[in-house]
Amino acid sequence: MRVRRSFCFVDLSGFTAMTEESGDEQAVSVLTGFRAAVRDTCSRRAVRIAKWLGDGAMLVSVETAPIVATALELLFRCESRQVAVRCAITTGSVILLEGDDYIGHCVNIAARLCDLASAREVLATPDLIPHMPPWSQVIEQKAVGLRGLEHPVEVVRLGLRSSDLSVPDPVCGIPLCRDSAVEIRTDGSGVPVLLCSTSCLETWSSRERVSAEG
Repeated sequence: MRVRRSFCFVDLSGFTAMTEESGDEQAVSVLTGFRAAVRDTCSRRAVRIAKWLGDGAMLVSVETAPIVATALELLFRCESRQVAVRCAITTGSVILLEGDDYIGHCVNIAARLCDLASAREVLATPDLIPHMPPWSQVIEQKAVGLRGLEHPVEVVRLGLRSSDLSVPDPVCGIPLCRDSAVEIRTDGSGVPVLLCSTSCLETWSSRERVSAEG
């Protein structure tokens, strides 16, 4: 069956070297933290973890915007970790095989772009630009050669917008200003709360209700 899906490959850059230097126990600790961050982010943004790939993961979503936001949040959340993440995102028509696997050109492109990405990079095909959240930006656009492809592929490198007046989203921590926030609310003290997405708004609202009831 042919379907349209968006894909993200994410992995830990430098994980093998860190394992050699710091030992298996430290590697397991870092990997456990990484997987917890992936699970939490994907669950909140309604993105599915299609499969774990050792020190990485393949993510899939019916909608494109949530998976772009997921990749950027993972880039932000893992910034201070001992090893950094690298991500690649694509979207397109694929064949859904046996209900849980995806076969298609855009899947291959995403996997190879992730291999090509440097630490702390999110690479995407240009057709993802309209689905970027307002708190992100295109840092660079270039053509790259990928193994097995005759012609170069146009890609963009995505990152978070910077602002001296930013405040963190209370759920995911992403820095926001008023013109980059997707939702703006006020807390019980009347202080404005900036949120990066409706999904973070739902989580924050739920926490506020529990706090008010307690």
